[in-house]
Amino acid sequence: MASIGDALRSAASEGIITSEQAERLEPYLAGRGAVIGGASFSASDLDDDALQAEESEQPRFVRGFHDILITIGIVVALIGLWGLGSLFAALPAIIILAEIFVRRQRLALPAVVLTVALVQWTGVLAMMMIAKLAPDIFKNLELALLAFPIWAVTLAIFYWRYRVPLALAAVLVCLFLLAVDIALLLITKATGAFFVFIEHPALSAFVLLIGALGLFAAAMSYDIADPARKTRLSDVAFWLHLAAAPALLYAMLSFVFLRNVSGNWWGDATSPSDAFAVLAIVVVFMAIGLIIDRRAFVTSGLLSLGLAIWTILQRGGVSLGDYQSVTVLAVGVVVLFIGIFWQTLRRAIVSLLPETITARLHPVYRPKH
Repeated sequence: MASIGDALRSAASEGIITSEQAERLEPYLAGRGAVIGGASFSASDLDDDALQAEESEQPRFVRGFHDILITIGIVVALIGLWGLGSLFAALPAIIILAEIFVRRQRLALPAVVLTVALVQWTGVLAMMMIAKLAPDIFKNLELALLAFPIWAVTLAIFYWRYRVPLALAAVLVCLFLLAVDIALLLITKATGAFFVFIEHPALSAFVLLIGALGLFAAAMSYDIADPARKTRLSDVAFWLHLAAAPALLYAMLSFVFLRNVSGNWWGDATSPSDAFAVLAIVVVFMAIGLIIDRRAFVTSGLLSLGLAIWTILQRGGVSLGDYQSVTVLAVGVVVLFIGIFWQTLRRAIVSLLPETITARLHPVYRPKH
Protein backbone atom coordinates (compact mmCIF):
# COMPACT_ATOMS: atom_id res chain seq x y z
CA MET A 1 0.00 0.00 0.00
CA ALA A 2 1.47 3.38 -1.00
CA SER A 3 2.11 6.18 1.43
CA ILE A 4 0.72 9.65 0.92
CA GLY A 5 4.09 10.90 -0.32
CA ASP A 6 4.45 8.07 -2.84
CA ALA A 7 0.90 8.61 -4.10
CA LEU A 8 1.42 12.35 -4.55
CA ARG A 9 4.76 11.89 -6.31
CA SER A 10 3.17 9.32 -8.58
CA ALA A 11 0.42 11.81 -9.41
CA ALA A 12 3.05 14.45 -10.16
CA SER A 13 4.95 12.09 -12.48
CA GLU A 14 1.72 11.43 -14.39
CA GLY A 15 1.01 15.14 -14.78
CA ILE A 16 -2.10 15.16 -12.58
CA ILE A 17 -0.53 17.73 -10.26
CA THR A 18 2.78 19.56 -10.33
CA SER A 19 5.78 18.44 -8.26
CA GLU A 20 5.57 21.67 -6.25
CA GLN A 21 1.95 20.97 -5.37
CA ALA A 22 2.87 17.42 -4.35
CA GLU A 23 5.56 18.69 -1.99
CA ARG A 24 3.14 21.16 -0.37
CA LEU A 25 0.27 18.70 -0.10
CA GLU A 26 2.24 15.90 1.59
CA PRO A 27 2.87 17.62 4.96
CA TYR A 28 -0.60 19.18 4.80
CA LEU A 29 -2.36 15.83 4.45
CA ALA A 30 -0.09 13.96 6.84
CA GLY A 31 -0.55 16.60 9.51
CA ARG A 32 -4.32 16.13 9.34
CA GLY A 33 -4.22 12.35 9.65
CA ALA A 34 -5.18 11.72 6.03
CA VAL A 35 -5.84 8.11 5.06
CA ILE A 36 -5.33 6.03 1.92
CA GLY A 37 -7.20 2.80 1.61
CA GLY A 38 -8.51 3.09 5.17
CA ALA A 39 -5.06 3.23 6.77
CA SER A 40 -3.84 6.31 8.59
CA PHE A 41 -0.42 7.70 7.76
CA SER A 42 -0.04 10.29 10.47
CA ALA A 43 3.35 10.41 12.16
CA SER A 44 1.83 9.30 15.48
CA ASP A 45 1.29 5.81 14.07
CA LEU A 46 5.00 5.21 13.50
CA ASP A 47 5.59 3.54 16.85
CA ASP A 48 8.63 1.51 15.94
CA ASP A 49 12.11 2.95 16.48
CA ALA A 50 13.60 1.09 13.54
CA LEU A 51 10.95 2.34 11.13
CA GLN A 52 11.23 5.86 12.48
CA ALA A 53 15.03 5.80 12.14
CA GLU A 54 14.70 4.60 8.56
CA GLU A 55 12.33 7.41 7.63
CA SER A 56 14.01 10.20 9.58
CA GLU A 57 16.59 10.80 6.85
CA GLN A 58 15.27 9.52 3.56
CA PRO A 59 16.28 11.56 0.51
CA ARG A 60 14.25 10.70 -2.55
CA PHE A 61 16.54 8.56 -4.71
CA VAL A 62 14.66 5.52 -5.98
CA ARG A 63 10.96 4.81 -6.35
CA GLY A 64 11.48 1.41 -7.90
CA PHE A 65 13.75 -0.71 -10.06
CA HIS A 66 12.52 1.26 -13.08
CA ASP A 67 14.60 4.20 -11.81
CA ILE A 68 17.66 1.97 -11.49
CA LEU A 69 17.18 0.57 -15.00
CA ILE A 70 16.84 4.05 -16.49
CA THR A 71 19.90 5.22 -14.57
CA ILE A 72 22.00 2.32 -15.86
CA GLY A 73 20.93 3.20 -19.39
CA ILE A 74 21.84 6.86 -18.88
CA VAL A 75 25.30 6.05 -17.51
CA VAL A 76 26.14 3.56 -20.26
CA ALA A 77 24.80 5.82 -23.02
CA LEU A 78 26.70 8.88 -21.79
CA ILE A 79 29.95 6.94 -21.47
CA GLY A 80 29.61 5.65 -25.02
CA LEU A 81 28.57 9.03 -26.39
CA TRP A 82 31.42 10.79 -24.63
CA GLY A 83 33.87 8.35 -26.18
CA LEU A 84 32.45 8.83 -29.68
CA GLY A 85 31.67 12.52 -29.73
CA SER A 86 33.79 13.90 -26.89
CA LEU A 87 32.76 16.98 -24.92
CA PHE A 88 30.35 18.69 -27.27
CA ALA A 89 28.18 15.64 -27.91
CA ALA A 90 27.61 14.97 -24.22
CA LEU A 91 25.91 18.26 -23.29
CA PRO A 92 22.95 17.94 -25.72
CA ALA A 93 22.46 14.37 -24.50
CA ILE A 94 22.44 15.51 -20.86
CA ILE A 95 19.87 18.21 -21.66
CA ILE A 96 17.60 15.90 -23.65
CA LEU A 97 17.73 13.19 -20.99
CA ALA A 98 17.06 15.77 -18.27
CA GLU A 99 14.03 17.06 -20.13
CA ILE A 100 12.59 13.53 -20.36
CA PHE A 101 13.50 11.96 -17.05
CA VAL A 102 13.82 14.96 -14.73
CA ARG A 103 11.45 17.66 -15.93
CA ARG A 104 8.71 15.37 -17.24
CA GLN A 105 8.96 12.12 -15.27
CA ARG A 106 10.58 13.55 -12.11
CA LEU A 107 12.85 10.54 -11.57
CA ALA A 108 15.17 11.27 -8.64
CA LEU A 109 18.06 8.86 -9.26
CA PRO A 110 18.47 9.83 -12.95
CA ALA A 111 18.38 13.47 -11.81
CA VAL A 112 21.31 12.84 -9.46
CA VAL A 113 23.30 11.00 -12.15
CA LEU A 114 22.66 13.69 -14.75
CA THR A 115 23.73 16.37 -12.29
CA VAL A 116 26.99 14.49 -11.64
CA ALA A 117 27.48 14.13 -15.40
CA LEU A 118 27.01 17.88 -15.79
CA VAL A 119 29.58 18.52 -13.05
CA GLN A 120 32.10 16.37 -14.90
CA TRP A 121 31.26 18.00 -18.23
CA THR A 122 31.65 21.47 -16.73
CA GLY A 123 34.98 20.53 -15.17
CA VAL A 124 36.39 19.38 -18.50
CA LEU A 125 35.05 22.52 -20.20
CA ALA A 126 36.53 24.76 -17.50
CA MET A 127 39.98 23.17 -17.88
CA MET A 128 39.83 23.65 -21.65
CA MET A 129 38.81 27.30 -21.31
CA ILE A 130 41.48 28.02 -18.71
CA ALA A 131 44.16 26.33 -20.83
CA LYS A 132 43.30 28.61 -23.76
CA LEU A 133 42.58 31.89 -21.95
CA ALA A 134 45.20 31.65 -19.21
CA PRO A 135 47.84 29.10 -20.25
CA ASP A 136 50.43 30.52 -17.83
CA ILE A 137 48.40 29.64 -14.71
CA PHE A 138 50.02 26.78 -12.84
CA LYS A 139 49.06 27.31 -9.21
CA ASN A 140 46.08 25.32 -7.98
CA LEU A 141 44.55 28.26 -6.12
CA GLU A 142 44.45 30.40 -9.26
CA LEU A 143 43.05 27.53 -11.33
CA ALA A 144 40.28 27.05 -8.80
CA LEU A 145 39.54 30.78 -8.81
CA LEU A 146 38.61 30.50 -12.50
CA ALA A 147 36.97 27.07 -12.40
CA PHE A 148 34.54 27.46 -9.48
CA PRO A 149 32.50 30.33 -11.06
CA ILE A 150 32.03 28.25 -14.23
CA TRP A 151 30.74 25.34 -12.17
CA ALA A 152 28.46 27.61 -10.15
CA VAL A 153 26.87 29.28 -13.17
CA THR A 154 26.31 26.03 -15.07
CA LEU A 155 24.77 24.26 -12.09
CA ALA A 156 22.64 27.28 -11.22
CA ILE A 157 21.12 27.21 -14.71
CA PHE A 158 20.55 23.46 -14.38
CA TYR A 159 18.79 23.96 -11.04
CA TRP A 160 16.67 26.82 -12.40
CA ARG A 161 15.42 24.55 -15.15
CA TYR A 162 15.06 21.20 -13.38
CA ARG A 163 14.94 21.95 -9.64
CA VAL A 164 17.34 19.13 -8.72
CA PRO A 165 18.33 19.51 -5.02
CA LEU A 166 21.86 18.22 -5.67
CA ALA A 167 22.40 20.96 -8.26
CA LEU A 168 21.48 23.71 -5.79
CA ALA A 169 23.66 22.14 -3.11
CA ALA A 170 26.54 21.94 -5.59
CA VAL A 171 26.12 25.64 -6.44
CA LEU A 172 26.38 26.57 -2.76
CA VAL A 173 29.42 24.32 -2.29
CA CYS A 174 31.11 25.98 -5.27
CA LEU A 175 30.45 29.44 -3.83
CA PHE A 176 31.88 28.49 -0.44
CA LEU A 177 34.93 26.89 -2.07
CA LEU A 178 35.38 30.05 -4.15
CA ALA A 179 35.27 32.20 -1.00
CA VAL A 180 37.86 29.98 0.71
CA ASP A 181 40.03 30.05 -2.40
CA ILE A 182 39.90 33.86 -2.58
CA ALA A 183 40.84 34.12 1.11
CA LEU A 184 43.82 31.78 0.67
CA LEU A 185 44.94 33.69 -2.42
CA LEU A 186 44.81 36.99 -0.52
CA ILE A 187 46.89 35.46 2.28
CA THR A 188 49.36 34.14 -0.30
CA LYS A 189 49.72 37.56 -1.94
CA ALA A 190 49.95 39.40 1.39
CA THR A 191 52.61 37.12 2.88
CA GLY A 192 54.48 36.25 -0.31
CA ALA A 193 54.15 32.56 0.49
CA PHE A 194 54.92 30.00 -2.18
CA PHE A 195 52.68 27.31 -0.65
CA VAL A 196 50.40 28.82 1.99
CA PHE A 197 49.34 25.51 3.55
CA ILE A 198 52.94 24.68 4.55
CA GLU A 199 54.21 28.16 5.38
CA HIS A 200 51.09 29.31 7.27
CA PRO A 201 49.33 26.12 8.41
CA ALA A 202 47.42 27.64 11.36
CA LEU A 203 46.06 30.52 9.27
CA SER A 204 45.13 28.17 6.43
CA ALA A 205 43.40 25.79 8.83
CA PHE A 206 41.44 28.71 10.27
CA VAL A 207 40.25 29.77 6.80
CA LEU A 208 39.20 26.21 6.00
CA LEU A 209 37.34 25.98 9.30
CA ILE A 210 35.44 29.23 8.66
CA GLY A 211 34.46 28.00 5.19
CA ALA A 212 33.32 24.63 6.57
CA LEU A 213 31.30 26.34 9.31
CA GLY A 214 29.63 28.52 6.69
CA LEU A 215 28.69 25.46 4.65
CA PHE A 216 27.34 23.76 7.77
CA ALA A 217 25.31 26.88 8.59
CA ALA A 218 23.82 26.82 5.08
CA ALA A 219 22.88 23.16 5.50
CA MET A 220 21.26 23.86 8.86
CA SER A 221 19.29 26.77 7.40
CA TYR A 222 17.63 24.37 4.95
CA ASP A 223 17.06 21.83 7.74
CA ILE A 224 15.44 24.45 9.97
CA ALA A 225 13.27 25.65 7.09
CA ASP A 226 11.83 22.12 6.74
CA PRO A 227 12.04 20.36 10.12
CA ALA A 228 9.46 17.76 9.09
CA ARG A 229 11.60 16.86 6.04
CA LYS A 230 8.74 16.72 3.59
CA THR A 231 9.90 19.08 0.84
CA ARG A 232 12.80 19.61 -1.54
CA LEU A 233 14.53 21.77 1.07
CA SER A 234 15.33 18.67 3.11
CA ASP A 235 17.02 17.05 0.11
CA VAL A 236 19.16 20.15 -0.40
CA ALA A 237 20.11 19.98 3.28
CA PHE A 238 21.02 16.29 2.90
CA TRP A 239 23.55 17.03 0.13
CA LEU A 240 24.95 20.07 1.94
CA HIS A 241 25.49 18.05 5.11
CA LEU A 242 27.17 15.37 3.02
CA ALA A 243 29.72 17.99 1.96
CA ALA A 244 29.87 19.97 5.20
CA ALA A 245 30.51 17.02 7.52
CA PRO A 246 33.88 15.89 6.08
CA ALA A 247 34.90 19.49 5.39
CA LEU A 248 34.27 20.50 8.98
CA LEU A 249 35.84 17.33 10.35
CA TYR A 250 39.12 17.62 8.46
CA ALA A 251 39.31 21.36 9.05
CA MET A 252 39.23 20.61 12.79
CA LEU A 253 41.65 17.70 12.47
CA SER A 254 44.12 19.95 10.68
CA PHE A 255 44.62 21.84 13.96
CA VAL A 256 45.62 18.58 15.66
CA PHE A 257 48.28 17.91 13.02
CA LEU A 258 49.61 21.46 12.52
CA ARG A 259 53.19 20.39 13.17
CA ASN A 260 52.94 17.74 10.45
CA VAL A 261 50.74 19.51 7.92
CA SER A 262 53.01 18.74 4.95
CA GLY A 263 53.49 15.07 5.79
CA ASN A 264 51.51 11.99 6.70
CA TRP A 265 49.04 12.80 9.46
CA TRP A 266 49.14 9.22 10.70
CA GLY A 267 52.87 8.66 10.30
CA ASP A 268 55.56 7.93 12.87
CA ALA A 269 55.24 11.41 14.38
CA THR A 270 51.63 10.79 15.43
CA SER A 271 51.38 10.21 19.16
CA PRO A 272 48.65 8.55 21.26
CA SER A 273 47.71 12.02 22.54
CA ASP A 274 47.04 13.10 18.93
CA ALA A 275 44.90 10.01 18.47
CA PHE A 276 42.91 10.76 21.63
CA ALA A 277 42.30 14.31 20.38
CA VAL A 278 41.04 12.93 17.07
CA LEU A 279 38.89 10.43 18.95
CA ALA A 280 37.31 13.25 20.97
CA ILE A 281 36.56 15.24 17.82
CA VAL A 282 34.94 12.22 16.16
CA VAL A 283 32.78 11.58 19.25
CA VAL A 284 31.63 15.21 19.20
CA PHE A 285 30.79 14.85 15.51
CA MET A 286 28.74 11.74 16.20
CA ALA A 287 26.85 13.62 18.90
CA ILE A 288 26.16 16.46 16.44
CA GLY A 289 24.88 13.92 13.93
CA LEU A 290 22.47 12.53 16.53
CA ILE A 291 21.27 15.99 17.55
CA ILE A 292 20.50 17.16 14.00
CA ASP A 293 19.54 13.63 12.85
CA ARG A 294 22.08 13.49 10.02
CA ARG A 295 24.17 10.33 9.53
CA ALA A 296 26.82 12.16 7.46
CA PHE A 297 28.39 13.37 10.71
CA VAL A 298 28.79 9.77 11.83
CA THR A 299 30.04 8.24 8.59
CA SER A 300 32.50 11.06 7.83
CA GLY A 301 34.49 10.25 10.95
CA LEU A 302 34.74 6.47 10.60
CA LEU A 303 38.14 6.46 8.87
CA SER A 304 39.59 8.85 11.44
CA LEU A 305 38.02 6.78 14.21
CA GLY A 306 39.69 3.63 12.91
CA LEU A 307 43.08 5.30 12.54
CA ALA A 308 42.83 6.80 16.01
CA ILE A 309 41.97 3.45 17.58
CA TRP A 310 44.80 1.75 15.68
CA THR A 311 47.31 4.38 16.84
CA ILE A 312 46.19 4.15 20.46
CA LEU A 313 46.43 0.36 20.46
CA GLN A 314 49.74 0.09 18.62
CA ARG A 315 51.61 2.94 20.30
CA GLY A 316 49.90 2.86 23.67
CA GLY A 317 51.55 -0.34 24.82
CA VAL A 318 48.59 -2.65 24.14
CA SER A 319 49.85 -6.09 23.13
CA LEU A 320 47.75 -7.60 20.36
CA GLY A 321 48.49 -10.05 17.59
CA ASP A 322 46.39 -8.31 14.92
CA TYR A 323 45.85 -4.58 15.38
CA GLN A 324 44.10 -4.12 12.06
CA SER A 325 41.39 -6.73 12.68
CA VAL A 326 40.73 -5.42 16.19
CA THR A 327 40.47 -1.87 14.83
CA VAL A 328 38.04 -2.88 12.07
CA LEU A 329 35.97 -4.85 14.57
CA ALA A 330 35.84 -1.89 16.97
CA VAL A 331 34.67 0.50 14.22
CA GLY A 332 32.06 -2.03 13.09
CA VAL A 333 30.72 -2.41 16.64
CA VAL A 334 30.48 1.37 17.01
CA VAL A 335 28.57 1.71 13.73
CA LEU A 336 26.17 -1.09 14.63
CA PHE A 337 25.58 0.28 18.12
CA ILE A 338 24.80 3.78 16.84
CA GLY A 339 22.66 2.42 14.01
CA ILE A 340 20.60 0.11 16.23
CA PHE A 341 20.09 2.61 19.05
CA TRP A 342 19.93 5.76 16.92
CA GLN A 343 16.52 6.91 18.19
CA THR A 344 17.30 6.00 21.81
CA LEU A 345 20.62 7.83 21.76
CA ARG A 346 19.05 10.81 20.03
CA ARG A 347 16.28 11.06 22.62
CA ALA A 348 18.86 10.97 25.42
CA ILE A 349 21.07 13.70 23.90
CA VAL A 350 18.31 16.01 22.68
CA SER A 351 16.59 15.85 26.08
CA LEU A 352 19.60 17.69 27.52
CA LEU A 353 19.17 20.65 25.16
CA PRO A 354 16.94 23.68 25.76
CA GLU A 355 13.58 23.78 24.02
CA THR A 356 14.60 26.88 22.04
CA ILE A 357 17.05 24.65 20.14
CA THR A 358 15.07 21.41 19.94
CA ALA A 359 11.99 23.21 18.61
CA ARG A 360 13.88 24.02 15.41
CA LEU A 361 15.31 20.54 14.86
CA HIS A 362 13.85 17.49 13.19
CA PRO A 363 11.28 16.21 15.72
CA VAL A 364 12.45 13.56 18.15
CA TYR A 365 10.36 10.40 17.98
CA ARG A 366 9.02 9.36 21.37
CA PRO A 367 7.35 5.93 21.57
CA LYS A 368 3.81 5.74 22.93
CA HIS A 369 3.40 3.96 26.25
